[in-house]
Order: sequence, then structure tokens, then C-alpha cells
Amino acid sequence: MQTTLQKTGPAPADLVWERYMNPLLWTSWSPQIRGVDASDDRLRDGTTGTVHGPLAVEVTFEVLVVDEPARTWLWRAWVGPESLGLTLEHGVQDAVRGSGQRGTRTWLTVSGLAPLVLGYSPVAYLALGRLVS
Repeated sequence: MQTTLQKTGPAPADLVWERYMNPLLWTSWSPQIRGVDASDDRLRDGTTGTVHGPLAVEVTFEVLVVDEPARTWLWRAWVGPESLGLTLEHGVQDAVRGSGQRGTRTWLTVSGLAPLVLGYSPVAYLALGRLVS
């Protein structure tokens, strides 16, 4: 199954992109993340690590592609067997909001088994709103 979520908010696109690229900042906008251990201070192709979630859940991840000029990145995340994971593609774009003010549009395409995609999507949608705020 695959679904795409998107949010628009007032934060500048450069700031939103940096919130993605620095794993230590993930806890500032993603309420389900309690901490991150990553092989790199800034995401790049091949960055690996662990996201620490609530109830001692540990999610292993690997960044597959980072395209800095396009402000997109693709990664895999899983708990247990990698086959039970999600593939997540993120993007950040400059946007003009309804009030005519500049801001950011961010999107996330989540792919994987339907129960995982459906279970993760509401939490991800909340996090995207905080990311662009």
C-alpha cells in the first residue's frame, strides 16, 4: 500500500529541510521520537541508525538517497525483520499559503504493508504539521 501526506506551514523551507537533515532535531518536531542514534550528523546516502520511540520501541533505518538541491530524501525504516518495514520519501518545497505569506509545503509518501502504512500515517501527519510550524 502507498499513501501520500502533505502539510503547509509558515516555517521557511531552508529551516524545514535542516530539521530533516539533522537527526538530532527530529525530536523537536516528531512527538513519537524520543531520540535518534545515527551514523552521521547530517543525513546522506547510506546513513544508518536507530530511532527510539515510545515504550522502548527501536526502529532501525537506512537512508537510501538524499537529493539536497531538490530537497528530497528516501529511507527505509523497520522494527524486527526488514521485510516488515516502511519506505518513506520526503520532500520540502517553498510555498505561498492562502494568506499570501511564504512558507513551506512538505510531503511524505509512505509505502509498505497496509496495516503498517495505516498505523503510521496519523502520527506522521501530526509530525509533518509540527515540522512546518
